[in-house]
Amino acid sequence: MAKDLTKYRNFGIFAHVDAGKTTTTERILKLTGKIHKIGEVHEGAATTDFMEQEQERGITIQSAATSCFWKDCQLNIIDTPGHVDFTIEVYRSLKVLDGGVGVFCGSGGVEPQSETNWRYANDSKVSRIIYVNKLDRTGADFYRVVKQVEDILAAKPLVMVLPIGIENDFVGVVDLLTRKAWVWDDSGDPTKYELKDVPENMTDDVEKYREMLVETAVEQDDDVMEKYLEGEEPDIDTLKRCIRKGTKDLAFFPTYCGSSFKNKGVQLVLDAVVDYLPNPTEIKPQPEIDLEGHETGKFAYVDPEKPLRALAFKIMDDKYGALTFTRIYSGTLSKGDTVLNTFTGKTERVGRLVEMHADSREEIESAQAGDIVAIVGMKNVQTGHTLCDPKEPATLEPMVFPDPVISIAVAAKDKGSVEKLGMALSKMVQEDPSFRVETDAESNETIIKGMGELHLDIKVDILKRTYGVDVEVGKPQVAYRESITKRLEDSYTHKKQSGGSGQFAKIDYVIEPSEAGDGFQFESKVTGGNVPREFWPAVQKGFESSFEKGMLAGYPCVDMKFTLTDGAYHPVDSSAIAFEIAAKAAYRQSFSKASPQLLEPIMKVDVFTPDDHVGDVIGDINRRRGMIKSQDSTATGSRIKADVPLSEMFGYIGDLRTMTSGRGQFSMEFSHYAPCPANVSEVVIKEAKERQEAKSK
Repeated sequence: MAKDLTKYRNFGIFAHVDAGKTTTTERILKLTGKIHKIGEVHEGAATTDFMEQEQERGITIQSAATSCFWKDCQLNIIDTPGHVDFTIEVYRSLKVLDGGVGVFCGSGGVEPQSETNWRYANDSKVSRIIYVNKLDRTGADFYRVVKQVEDILAAKPLVMVLPIGIENDFVGVVDLLTRKAWVWDDSGDPTKYELKDVPENMTDDVEKYREMLVETAVEQDDDVMEKYLEGEEPDIDTLKRCIRKGTKDLAFFPTYCGSSFKNKGVQLVLDAVVDYLPNPTEIKPQPEIDLEGHETGKFAYVDPEKPLRALAFKIMDDKYGALTFTRIYSGTLSKGDTVLNTFTGKTERVGRLVEMHADSREEIESAQAGDIVAIVGMKNVQTGHTLCDPKEPATLEPMVFPDPVISIAVAAKDKGSVEKLGMALSKMVQEDPSFRVETDAESNETIIKGMGELHLDIKVDILKRTYGVDVEVGKPQVAYRESITKRLEDSYTHKKQSGGSGQFAKIDYVIEPSEAGDGFQFESKVTGGNVPREFWPAVQKGFESSFEKGMLAGYPCVDMKFTLTDGAYHPVDSSAIAFEIAAKAAYRQSFSKASPQLLEPIMKVDVFTPDDHVGDVIGDINRRRGMIKSQDSTATGSRIKADVPLSEMFGYIGDLRTMTSGRGQFSMEFSHYAPCPANVSEVVIKEAKERQEAKSK
């Protein structure tokens, strides 16, 4: 039986750390009747967010997708983490969302991380509504946050409600569409509210904001606008239709406010999800790609009759085994089906299908386009893999994950934990594609790599808490790269002729720097058969395998082009192996002649600081060899954006907190590679040589 997909809303709640995402999600689940313990949560005023998150961790941070019902619509809420080192998580959640709720703190406003998430959501073209939370907090100001959304995010908030009272006096909101005041009592029960007339001292504001609301909404429909200009006021259904269209087209973002902690204002946000966020059929279908990675021009339409196309967007381990959270884009998926994983090329059988409901799970027989479900017991599926119909294979646009920029060595503290550590790490790699693990062949150390210091800190913490493995952690290592700066023409002859069959290969070649991002490139311009065609791949292989290790400090190389121009061969003594050896030796011979240089990862750093510490923060960034890109003042302080080498950013969070008396915040993400200054190169190369010597001993 086909489901009515117009009654589905797949949406995520995303926010800066501490804006109250967890509490908001939990309140939504309470209101929609998933958790029945309303009124029993004795939260003392001193329970900070963190504790709350710890206590609720069971339901919200862990379950990647939770279903609940509101006004005969099924809401699938996809959880997204707030922290920047996990933007990869936000990014992949956004891929499978149809809409979002951006939560901002009423006193903190638009913080660096909410800006990053907002930018990602813009890239993914996700429709959103805005919810300004924590209006009961000291220093909360709804109108200031609305202004920040306009100034900092360059977005257009469409104010739908106005707060009644603020800080301790916050009691409810006025719904501008209906001109009704929702006033809650102090019991903390979200269902105990009254609909009243607008308070007298607010009527002017309400009329002013309602007029702005109507004028913005009618722009979405020429007929309605014409009538409005002639003096005919549109009815509420017409306004809702216009707002829905504008929200879907990202023309504006309906903006609400409340206090999730005090249970005030959440119903209106749920109504807005149903009224204004798009359903799965209204979203642009996903482009399909063939197995070679080229677009086929076909799309995965949301239709249960079409071939199966589904995307695994999160892997999670729980007590029942591995859960693979999957968004079905087209077709139907049933228990016992065999599906093809286009990444591995292998088929797998779907053992069990479950739908997650806040604190329970429901086994289901089948699911179809538009659904988000968890598959139990998939063996080789990882985040970003496409599952499809084996008879009609296709890949959905693959998710691109950035390369890690920082690594540390970890070792189990005692012999007994070595195997446990290996198993824990392999599970963690499956859950997070931006986290990598490798073993250093020479020293036999286990190296973990990630997107930043915090990312790896948290991984070490998970090892301890979740898997019970205590590890010793080495000093963080930066992922440097090597390249050359000069074009060089050179020649190399490899010959070994002493009894038996000899070896002979001569190559003339050019080695030169290429465009940033090109990686390794090889071309052969040999004409006239001086180097027979069958030996070209061997030359390429020789250069490519050498390219993995530069000659300065042994870091991988980037952006070089090798061109085979000429050479010579011997009809008996030449072989593919001889040409491969020649290419490797040629690389060693020429690398140092082509003015090699060391490149370091540069991070985009975004710092928020109170105004009285701006000078210290900027001075400190300069000392870290940072380049200040921009400085903007916000309502609560200053935002400084800079490019800073990763090697200078270790321990920054502690230094920033010391400088700003604990009020500074920052986020950083990888930007690009840039040449190291000579004094830094010398130190890095020296350390690398010392490490090599220590290993060889």
